[in-house]
Amino acid sequence: MGDDTDRLERRFRAGDERALAAAYERWAPLVHTLALRSLGEVADAEDVVQRTFVSAWEGRSGFDPQRGRLAGWLVGIARHRIADAHETRTRLRDLRDRLEGVEQEQHEPDLADRLLVADEIAHLDAVAQQVMRLAFYDDLTHTQIAERLGLPLGTVKSHIRRSLQRLRSRLEGALDDAPGR
Repeated sequence: MGDDTDRLERRFRAGDERALAAAYERWAPLVHTLALRSLGEVADAEDVVQRTFVSAWEGRSGFDPQRGRLAGWLVGIARHRIADAHETRTRLRDLRDRLEGVEQEQHEPDLADRLLVADEIAHLDAVAQQVMRLAFYDDLTHTQIAERLGLPLGTVKSHIRRSLQRLRSRLEGALDDAPGR
């Protein structure tokens, strides 16, 4: 290694792009292997290699040949980039889990809540019951409900508004009467 490596390190630190290419050719396989073993995905390993050499090139003035070899310095940078990749994976997994939880909450209401709402809808007049069931259980738009029931759009909207107000006041009253309140 000796003189050839010393020359390469000096040229790299001085900003010689040919030295960057030579360093990449020589040590990219090592960085790739480290990243692949840790991350297990070829695409992630390739990303780490790229980020490692970009970081090294941008921070080349921080490389000190007196403190260690270029290969060791590159491995140190690669370890940081690998840790960053793991952290990004964790953040993405946590975000995905939170989003899935929100979707489940939105799409799978609690059975007790569904029964309570169904019971309150049963107290509405017959047309309002139809409108509310089509809106909440069949997930139809106001326009679709009006077309299906042959009612004017304004009438459907009025039924929904009045029914929601009635449901809200009845549910709030039920909650106020609940034990522990």
